Amino acid sequence: MTFMKVQPPWQAKRETLVREEAETSGKYGFQPYSRPLDEHLRFGYVNLDKPSGPSSHEVTAWVNFEAGPCRPRGDS
Repeated sequence: MTFMKVQPPWQAKRETLVREEAETSGKYGFQPYSRPLDEHLRFGYVNLDKPSGPSSHEVTAWVNFEAGPCRPRGDS
């Protein structure tokens, strides 16, 4: 019977493979950290750490007032 020597994961030699270095055209979107706020509000979720005091209903009303009527918003 033959046994294979198994290395622990932290001892394995790893390398990063890059298929192709390329620039992305702006017409296909934004990098997540450079995306404008209106794009976040239009296409995604914004997590809001509600301060103590106002109810979640009040904070939702404030966000709706500031962001305008582009999409339904709410709390969960």
